[in-house]
Order: sequence, then C-alpha cells, then structure tokens
Amino acid sequence: MSSDLLYVSGDGPPAGLYRDVIGFAYDTPGWVHTLAEYGTEGGLLVLLSLLAVACWRLRRAEPRALAPALLGLPAVAVAYGISETVKVVVREERPCRAVAGAPAPIAPCPEPGDWSFPSNHATIAAATAVAVVLVWRAAAWVVLPLAVLTAFSRVFLGVHYPHDVAAGAALGAVVVPLVVWAAARPGTALTARLRARAGYTRPAS
Repeated sequence: MSSDLLYVSGDGPPAGLYRDVIGFAYDTPGWVHTLAEYGTEGGLLVLLSLLAVACWRLRRAEPRALAPALLGLPAVAVAYGISETVKVVVREERPCRAVAGAPAPIAPCPEPGDWSFPSNHATIAAATAVAVVLVWRAAAWVVLPLAVLTAFSRVFLGVHYPHDVAAGAALGAVVVPLVVWAAARPGTALTARLRARAGYTRPAS
C-alpha cells in the first residue's frame, strides 16, 4: 500500500458505518436495488433538467435576475472540478475494495484509480440543487430531497463511504453560492450586453 493512498481499515468507524448501510441495502427488495442503480444517474439528469427549466422561467427577466440562473451550470462545473481535484490529491480507495469482510456492493465496484473521496455524484447533486434553489425557491421541496437521495444512493450501492457523500454534498452546497456571488456583477453586465446585441427588449407589462 503506497504511503500517499488513504486506506480505511475494516475496523474503523467509517468502515463500520459503511457495513451498516450495505447490510440495510441487502435487506431491501430487489426492485429498490434496481431503482437505486438507475436513480444514481437519473437523479443527476433530473436535477440538471430542473436547472434548465429554472433558466427558461427567467428568460424574460432583467439581466440582474437572469444572470444567477445562467451562472448555475458553470458553478456546478467548478464544484465538480474541485471535487475531482481533491480525489486525485487524497486518493482514498473505494470501500468496495478496502473494507474487509463487507458484502459485495450492489453496483459494480469502480476500477482501481477511480478514487472515493469525495463523491462526485454527491457534489453535482448538491451543487445543482442549490443552483436551482437560488433562482427558484419553490422548487426546493423537489430538488433538495432528490439531491439527498441521489447522494445516499452512492453508499447504498456500495461504492462510497458515508463521509465521501457528506463531503461531496458540502462541497457542492458551498461552492455554488460562492461562484454565483463572485460572478454576479460581470455575469449581469455580460447578459445585458448580449441581450442588447441581440436587439432584445423586455415586453411591456
């Protein structure tokens, strides 16, 4: 085991919690396993689609209101990039290989070198949900629970530790507001210029 590879032994609290979740997962019906396998990717697609809908809803809004919606996807991309960078630096082995005595994961264990910490799925799910809520608060009751379920599915399927998912979700939830806030002024100015160049005028109310 290389010295720069983070390894969680089979006896520590993270491994014990991972075993508990996997044990719970194996006690659920097979259709729940199937739903989790499809939902782990499908949840991200639904969240990203809702972000697109949020942008569409504000297409006629003033640049100051539209800019945060348009900045949502770039902010999610920034969060993902940070998550991927942390993975390469930390290099935590996947629990489906590292935890001794744990049941086989429900989903296939990712290939060696596809590190575990933090969870990219959790990062993207939380980041997208927050990006939606920033510009469409009424959608919070949909996107926030969906983000939680999507993130939890990574542990349920056996490919992440709970702390991977918690860290990824926290990263996504923090980065998106910071990026939107930092880029709000130039984003608003750019949106206004693009609209002016396109000859857009807001319809009279």
